Amino acid sequence: MNTALVHWKEAATVILTAGMRRTSVVDSLRTSIQKHSPSPPVSWTQSSSPGRSAFDYEVLLLKRSGKSGFMPNAYVFPGGLVDSSDFSSEWVDIFRNFTHSPNFGLGVVKQAPQTRPPIFATDRKKLGSPVPGDVAFRICAVRETFEESGVLLVVPKVEENDVLKSLENRENDGVTALAQLSNVCGEKDLANWRQLVIQNPLNFIRMCRELECLPNIWALHEWGNWLTPTAVYGKQRRYDTAFFICCLKNIPYTVQDEKEIVHFKWSTPIEVLQSYEARDLWIAPPQLYDLGRLCHFHSLEALHHFAQQRSLEGCEQWLPIRLTSTDCYISLLPGDALYPEQVDMSGQSDVNMRTQKSLEEIQQESSSLHRIVFHDPYTTSLQINITPKYKHLSPLPATSSSSSSSSSSSSSSGSESSGGKPISRL
Repeated sequence: MNTALVHWKEAATVILTAGMRRTSVVDSLRTSIQKHSPSPPVSWTQSSSPGRSAFDYEVLLLKRSGKSGFMPNAYVFPGGLVDSSDFSSEWVDIFRNFTHSPNFGLGVVKQAPQTRPPIFATDRKKLGSPVPGDVAFRICAVRETFEESGVLLVVPKVEENDVLKSLENRENDGVTALAQLSNVCGEKDLANWRQLVIQNPLNFIRMCRELECLPNIWALHEWGNWLTPTAVYGKQRRYDTAFFICCLKNIPYTVQDEKEIVHFKWSTPIEVLQSYEARDLWIAPPQLYDLGRLCHFHSLEALHHFAQQRSLEGCEQWLPIRLTSTDCYISLLPGDALYPEQVDMSGQSDVNMRTQKSLEEIQQESSSLHRIVFHDPYTTSLQINITPKYKHLSPLPATSSSSSSSSSSSSSSGSESSGGKPISRL
């Protein structure tokens, strides 16, 4: 971990998706949607939006405690702060059969090193760790997912050869199978290990040794990198977070820790967005944006194929800049015409802006759009007309009637026209 960072704390999170078991009862948001009063016009609840039945997978969201100092009561993806143990040299021994391959078999990202987000580009050897950042942050995401939800993403040592063959196949045809959970011990023992890991992250290394398993870092595909906006959550609540995505074949048994996390939900992407609009739950901008991206994919296999193929392209570091106008506030993202050319990425200074103009005036002056407009915490719109970098996707427009599971890499969100500017209403 980078102890030299002053204003940011490094973290990792995983967008955990899993195929639905049609015969099982899965905790979802259906109850809140059914009791919801009619929604505003032009929204995710419109009949033209993809329905729940269009998806064959769900995504895991965890509700933060109301006592949390950071985004209380928000529904988030599993994840948390990196720990020094995630960079421990002991992992080199645990992954010894993979250390001969670049990044322990993860491969090398095509993105030019000078454009890589620092969280990935930092040479961890210079910081005293032999574990590459690409590996350590995946270990962190696996550990935190286990702590917060009880879902353990590991591979038994006895299956190492299968993993090696799978990585070889990926080099040939670019695709591996959906991830599956392995039973490395009984439920009672697993619950005991979980408590030990919660008490001390070092116990995650000990657990992997004693249960003879490895964190399944190969099932986590690089997705993005978000920085907490400055002057929004307080000086001590800023995170530099690596986002990964994982596609599981089936929805696993899930629990909550009853401390940081008080509830969990497996739901389709559209269900979450509908419930957000219904004010039944609140999600932060990164969740809002990435759930919109998932709406491109109704098929888990298509999402998995896209995520795996795209992951080696790289990603951008996004620090949202808040622009406060007379009637709303706007979260500007890189590529927007109003995004500053030079931004202090250290987090030392407040980079947010204010204007006496209205949203309508701002929109008339804007050309390239990459922004989230907030009228209140639940009334938002994504305005995007730029082409995403690194073969990524923009969130799907709310009113799209497309039912395909496209993996197009240059999609631009654009519906509900307002002054010629594409707007995706959430």
